[in-house]
Amino acid sequence: MFILRRVSNRFSANSIRRTILIGLIVFSANLHHLKAADKSGSAMLEAQFILAGDAADGWKKLIADAPADFRTSLVFLLENMPEQDLKSLKPEFVLKNVRLAHEARKATSWAAAVPLELFHEQVLPYASINERRDDWREDFMKRFLPMVKELKSAEEAVAKLNIEVFKTFDVKYHATKRPKPDQSPYESIEARFASCTGLSILLIDACRAVGIPARFVGTPSWTTVRGNHSWVEVFTSQWRFVGACEPSRLDETWFLGNAAKADETNPLNRIYATSYLKTATNFPLIWNQSVRWVSAEDVTRWYTKRRTLKVAGTGQNSQKNLQIRLDGRLVAFAPLTKPQEFDLAGGRTYEWQLVDASGNVSKSGKMEFPDSNFELKID
Repeated sequence: MFILRRVSNRFSANSIRRTILIGLIVFSANLHHLKAADKSGSAMLEAQFILAGDAADGWKKLIADAPADFRTSLVFLLENMPEQDLKSLKPEFVLKNVRLAHEARKATSWAAAVPLELFHEQVLPYASINERRDDWREDFMKRFLPMVKELKSAEEAVAKLNIEVFKTFDVKYHATKRPKPDQSPYESIEARFASCTGLSILLIDACRAVGIPARFVGTPSWTTVRGNHSWVEVFTSQWRFVGACEPSRLDETWFLGNAAKADETNPLNRIYATSYLKTATNFPLIWNQSVRWVSAEDVTRWYTKRRTLKVAGTGQNSQKNLQIRLDGRLVAFAPLTKPQEFDLAGGRTYEWQLVDASGNVSKSGKMEFPDSNFELKID
């Protein structure tokens, strides 16, 4: 746990220019992602090449030489890559990461069912926050994919990983014996101890290694008790939460009562989820408050105003998938072969659409989800 302190911010002319450039990149990233474009000559990518400096030629060659099947994924990673990674990572590292992520995507039916945009945003990334960039994917894939390959669902796989990962590496929680809070996977494995942050990074990487979308979530400060906390969200039919190294059913954890009392009016008491896709919100890293390049979404209401949406399956729509979006981002999807239930943030406006196996949209609409349980009827 950490005690929050105020940090003064001083802006130079260079930092202001960089902020403007990054703002333009964030706007382009979201527009580009919503259009699902994969053109390597995009203005957004050119802006990233400027940030990359001397490393730009290596990234340009990577895209030009990459197999066609990987090019869209590589472009997505580069368009949203933090500046320091653009300058320090090797193209070979990124290409290997993409190749292995695509292999895992083909290994199980539940990994193959993940929509491409979720695969890009929360399976493909090589890191979660500001941790050291380790080459973990091949090792984790070899260790954990055989353990979960025959399981019927991603939910079953997460439950198994949340036990086996920490048993395999003999890593435990300890608030003071861990060397630092933001440990990379191999730093935690070497130390044998990790904070909730380090444990969450380990579980996220294991999930991503087998094709399960996973992201880092946390609050800088609880409103109910002293200190911060970090945990994991995984996407099954929607985002579900679990404590790392805390075996339990999804959405049933000890900290749910604390999370339900988060305060969305105070940035320090909000709940944030990381996003590799650039956003205008940064994840507040209280162990290093100078880092402001970890993109995030404010997900406070998913914990404080969690409400149930019921959707009836009908014969007419039974061969179609329902997709639900918030501000353009996919937050839930499931086939309508049977009635479905989702836990969403109340008091928000969602977009929904019915999509067939070829990706064609047959119906769509908007849903004003009240601050109460609700039933969506699709004729």
